[in-house]
Amino acid sequence: MWEHPATQENVATLRRRGAVVIEPAVGRLTGVDTGKGRLPDPGEIFEVCRRVLARGVPEPDLAGRHVVISAGGTREPLDPVRFLGNRSSGKQGYALARTAVARGARVTLIEANTGLPDPAGADVLRVGTAVQLREAVVKAAADADVVVMAAAVADFRPSEYATGKIKKKDGEEAPALTLVRNPDILAEVAGERARAGQIVVGFAAETDDVLANGRAKLRRKGCDLLVVNEVGERKTFGSEENEAVVLAADGQETPVPYGPKEALADTIWDLVSARFQPNS
Repeated sequence: MWEHPATQENVATLRRRGAVVIEPAVGRLTGVDTGKGRLPDPGEIFEVCRRVLARGVPEPDLAGRHVVISAGGTREPLDPVRFLGNRSSGKQGYALARTAVARGARVTLIEANTGLPDPAGADVLRVGTAVQLREAVVKAAADADVVVMAAAVADFRPSEYATGKIKKKDGEEAPALTLVRNPDILAEVAGERARAGQIVVGFAAETDDVLANGRAKLRRKGCDLLVVNEVGERKTFGSEENEAVVLAADGQETPVPYGPKEALADTIWDLVSARFQPNS
């Protein structure tokens, strides 16, 4: 029923009128059917309502917009047991998804290895590797107004995958690991905009010379906004809080003090929304 064209047309009309739509959850339906159509978790519904009311504005500023967000960290398999990965929890991407839903957007969340519960109102796609993430992002971006690359994407992957577990043998040297480059998803999406006026937001996690490296990455990638933060032991990854500076292609820099990741998410959406306004 949810996927029926008439239902989707009516939902799209509601979004254009400024209604906040919480999409159904995925799971067991009637009989043996499974899919999208279940009531979302009441706690998630409450959170969406709380965020909408807390904003205190009469009309959601992302109403009718399709937002694509990537979250989490890719894993590049070495053998059936091991992989190359990173410490990204995906919490910032999920905060972006929750706040975008509360602001009226249709949200496609592409998550990589997070293990987090689906945020109410978002259409969630799951991937594992950088190549899979690229395919999903490029496809979803085709009709997106905004693409936010919050996922931590591996720059490299093993050149070969061992079908059996790589074993340690006495007297042998450790095997050499040959890597190949992964696709640069942010640069591709920013350089080949799927539609006119599409806004592309990237993230940069840096350990030193944070702003200088961030400005260089912003120019190199060609995105509209770049969220730059410092990472390290007990910083950012896995935390419920974040601190960042949002760099814009026009030279604007917006510092966001240490606080909940939802606060950073709302600042990002404020900057995105302003770019949709006339004379912005």
